[in-house]
Amino acid sequence: RYSAVEVKVVTSEFHVTSKGDADMIDITDYIREAIEEHRFVEGSATVFVPGATGGVTTIEFEPGLREDFPKSFDKIAPANAVYKHDETWHDGNGHSHVRASLLGPSLTVPFSEARLILGQWQQIVLLDFDNKPRERRVIVQLIGTGG
Repeated sequence: RYSAVEVKVVTSEFHVTSKGDADMIDITDYIREAIEEHRFVEGSATVFVPGATGGVTTIEFEPGLREDFPKSFDKIAPANAVYKHDETWHDGNGHSHVRASLLGPSLTVPFSEARLILGQWQQIVLLDFDNKPRERRVIVQLIGTGG
């Protein structure tokens, strides 16, 4: 015997201001607030940053890793390397596009009992790889059941 459960989907957004240049911003609380505001209990949250120079992941948001993680991209896609993108557009952010593509623009995190299922030291972060400060739009799409 099965009982019907109403599943709902809500898409919301928020904005954060970044410094650019691999600025890492903890956005975990924004996601928690969206779950609470829309009265979700069980489901998943997909976090997406529109644009080609931002990315989303999870990490322990502590001072050492806040410095180490962005610096690791200097080795993978150095800012001072030659990029065809820069030759075409002359905007100096070819490395930003490569870095963001490697990290990825989205992340899905489950939640249960209205709480994100994250490790004790795990936060959701946005990295803005662009070569200038900017305001980033972040989309949160929640799917699940509510109370």
